[in-house]
Amino acid sequence: MIRPFLMLAGFFGLTGVALGAFAAHGLKSRLAADYLAVFQTGVHYQLIHALALFGIALLALHAPSRLLVAAGSLFTLGVLLFSGSLYLLTLTGVGKLGIITPIGGTAFLAGWICLMLAAWNLRG
Repeated sequence: MIRPFLMLAGFFGLTGVALGAFAAHGLKSRLAADYLAVFQTGVHYQLIHALALFGIALLALHAPSRLLVAAGSLFTLGVLLFSGSLYLLTLTGVGKLGIITPIGGTAFLAGWICLMLAAWNLRG
């Protein structure tokens, strides 16, 4: 899972920067300030978890484990559900999409728990 996690880290990093620039330059005049802040929250969490995926891939090179695979998978799911739902919510105005956001947040939390457990199981 090292290559897929590195590819996802790169993709989430690339699109996070692009979406952040889009929000700052393209959406600033089109969205209300509170919606712009929600969009930027999605970008923020996406970029954090792009870096986390990068770290998981590097760690998996030295200490592969199912917990690291679970953490990376949960971070990916979190980006898609948490950040994705915030992007869609702000761009479409469909408030019901906010129901999805906590599921993505829970995936992030579960991913961090898996990473902690993987660290606990390391030898050394």
